[in-house]
Amino acid sequence: MRITPTMSTIPEQGTLESVGLPPADLESWRKRSSEFVITGRSAESLAADAARLADFCRSTDGLLTRLPPKPRRDARETAAAEILKDGARHARTVFLRAYAEPIYRAITRNYADFVRAEELVYAAADRFPGLVPAPDLIARERGVLQKDKEGFEIDQGIFFSQILSHRAAGLHLVHAMLRPTARAEELLPSFRARERIDLGPVEVTRVGNAGHVTLRNTKYLNAEDDSTVLPMEIAVDLVLLDPAIEIGVLRGGVVDHPKYAGRRVFNAGINLTHLYHGRISFVGFYLARDLGFVNKFYRGLAGPEFLPDEPESTLEKPWISAVEAFAIGGGCQILLTMDRVIAERSAFFSLPARKEGIIPGAANLRLTRGIGDRLARDCIFYERTFSAGSPEGAWLCNEVVETGEMDRAIERTVTRLTSAGVVSAAANRKALRVDQEPIDQFRRYMALYAREQAYCHFSPALIRNLEEHWDAAHRSMKEQRDQGEDGLSSQS
Repeated sequence: MRITPTMSTIPEQGTLESVGLPPADLESWRKRSSEFVITGRSAESLAADAARLADFCRSTDGLLTRLPPKPRRDARETAAAEILKDGARHARTVFLRAYAEPIYRAITRNYADFVRAEELVYAAADRFPGLVPAPDLIARERGVLQKDKEGFEIDQGIFFSQILSHRAAGLHLVHAMLRPTARAEELLPSFRARERIDLGPVEVTRVGNAGHVTLRNTKYLNAEDDSTVLPMEIAVDLVLLDPAIEIGVLRGGVVDHPKYAGRRVFNAGINLTHLYHGRISFVGFYLARDLGFVNKFYRGLAGPEFLPDEPESTLEKPWISAVEAFAIGGGCQILLTMDRVIAERSAFFSLPARKEGIIPGAANLRLTRGIGDRLARDCIFYERTFSAGSPEGAWLCNEVVETGEMDRAIERTVTRLTSAGVVSAAANRKALRVDQEPIDQFRRYMALYAREQAYCHFSPALIRNLEEHWDAAHRSMKEQRDQGEDGLSSQS
């Protein structure tokens, strides 16, 4: 199987030569590209084709290093870099279409091991050089402004898109990400004894038969970033694993922002301060978040057996969200996984995906079930905001309470939802999902999401949106911390 030339893989006539790249190296690169052959689709042909891919990617990297760093490139050099990267990405895509399942099978020892996404991608980098960026390459870009990154994490998105596109491998990865984290299992005895665990930006406590998870990234108005993803997943695991807990409660902590000082804020979405400064990772944030704790809110914890053709068998409990102030972006996405949402009358919900330039998690999959296609498009494309106290707000929350009434409302709801026992609640959640969102449908969505979100994350439009709607380039880090971020700065 040869790579079929496309507009994205045929170098624009003269572009590569015009930036001073050595003619002999260019000729060698083009020859490797045109002669790149997939010899089969079996484990036997994998090693030979992987070696050819690694050779082609090394050739691409060698040419890229001869160009100036991205911030110093002129228009021609920028175009040349994209031609080179695009050629390598096309080769990786063709390779993965043939070998995604054998690669996954090799890393997981024939599906015997559940390997989390964060570990899978670096295991692939180690065993198949050139297929995805190595850890040191990702670390080197970690401290670079988002606009100045090469976008190597796009190759991670391509990798996961192909893995998730294969039914068996994709479902196995989804299952692996629904397994309890090792850290939660380690902390469970301590949590059961003390009824409280401080995880830094997240706290989890047991109050009676309820497990309370509180997001406390308070200097960023309880926005989400790389620092919150794993603590949130550990907290959710502890609630689900503790047999004394029958229901989960998700809430935002008290912030000290001048406008909201002393008040709880539910969730301000993605941390745009970190996004602008290049500190939001593709796998560690986007994939780990939506395949991890967000999906665990919705589906619970998977067991040790992988049985893809049987009905879902998960350890799950009902969840309540208590929305004070607002649920923006990722906060609004989370509400779509909850069994009941209680909101203050003054609270609002929004998904400012267009202004952020990214896909709002799994909201595109789930939002239409609650509010219909037309209003969902309004939310995603036109930043339509819903006030909790409005008629439209009833589509996103179940109960509206006055300021100061939230604690009593939570207590009433916990009592009501657990009165029939946690077993029937879990059974009914599973029964609702059979038609609403089968796990294979979620897998297919995440296959598309992995690829498209990776490109969005490095799109020039994302930086342009940040500059236009958030004025990031003209605000100091201290100002960004003091003033908050995400939709708040563009909504209020």
